[in-house]
Amino acid sequence: MLPDLSRDELHRYSRHLLLPEMGLEGQRKLKAARVLCVGAGGLGSPASMYLAAAGVGTLGLVDSDAVDLSNLQRQVIHGTSAVGEPKVQSAARRLVELNPSVRVVPYETRLTRENAPALFDGYGIVVDCTDNFATRYLVNDASVLGGRPYVYGSVFRFEGQASVFAASGGPCYRCLFPEPPPAGLVPNCDEAGVLGVLPGIVGCIQANEAIKLIVGVGEPLIGRLLVLDALEMRFREVRLRRDPDCPVCGDAPRIRELQDYEEVCGTRTAAPRLADRDIGPLELKRRLDQREPTVLLDVREPMEYRIVHLPGSVLVPLGQLAERAAELDPAASYVVYCHHGVRSAGAVEYLRSLGLQAWNLAGGIAAWTDEVDPTLPRY
Repeated sequence: MLPDLSRDELHRYSRHLLLPEMGLEGQRKLKAARVLCVGAGGLGSPASMYLAAAGVGTLGLVDSDAVDLSNLQRQVIHGTSAVGEPKVQSAARRLVELNPSVRVVPYETRLTRENAPALFDGYGIVVDCTDNFATRYLVNDASVLGGRPYVYGSVFRFEGQASVFAASGGPCYRCLFPEPPPAGLVPNCDEAGVLGVLPGIVGCIQANEAIKLIVGVGEPLIGRLLVLDALEMRFREVRLRRDPDCPVCGDAPRIRELQDYEEVCGTRTAAPRLADRDIGPLELKRRLDQREPTVLLDVREPMEYRIVHLPGSVLVPLGQLAERAAELDPAASYVVYCHHGVRSAGAVEYLRSLGLQAWNLAGGIAAWTDEVDPTLPRY
């Protein structure tokens, strides 16, 4: 039985009640709904704010990160005073202020294969506001195996995508991308950047799709991938079908339980450092202070180099490394760095395959800023 609306709620949602497609019954469906947002960042900010404003009765938030100053360019649910605070706590406070009638449940944890089934079990719809492939595949598989739809969204530089996956009869994310790309092939927003307003646009689309699913109106993005080019301000639509050979939602699924997605995607952060390939910031500082012959090789993009770089470093973007390898001195000793040490690790493997002496600055220039020179700009 659907819950009744209070006098204040009738006033608050009056513009919804005037819509024939929504009306009183639709608003009562929203009040009864339970929606889980995985991620309280760029996409989770607008998605959760508009779901709360719309009157979704229970809104869960899953995120293990803390608010960083660099988040505020796009994660508008957080304010400057929240820097350093857990994102779910900052977001929950803002959502309750926006709509005290909504029950906000913060989960300050990283979504894992161990906790996903229990977290998802209490919610009818999941909104995927993640920013990495490991969690994206986990959300997809947990939704399919649990028999609930989820609203997908992603952003990259100036491009956004949205769809509804795992709905009855519709495709899932693996129908579009059966396997994740090789680790390090696709940079994330930390490495590639993102237009600040883009997550706002895509997150609002996600909230719109969740509301349609709850109320049962309109034509949700089931079997359709909406692609936005924010530079040209053009939308295009890609038709999708459920793949009968899909490994998780196909006619003979091969994935029947959740996997170790960090291992599948090659993104396990707990992997031990390789002593013969990595060098820490403090050790590098010691080498430089003692004037040991060392060439600093920066494999980031030119715009990153202009923000901040280590003095005396040579810029060779990773995408140009193969064609410019002949420029490198085979007798030199190289320490390679990027933003967080991921791209540079791949560069070191390549340089060593050519017979060069190369080490990776573990943690990249971000770790150097933390451990050696906190006066350097962060990004």
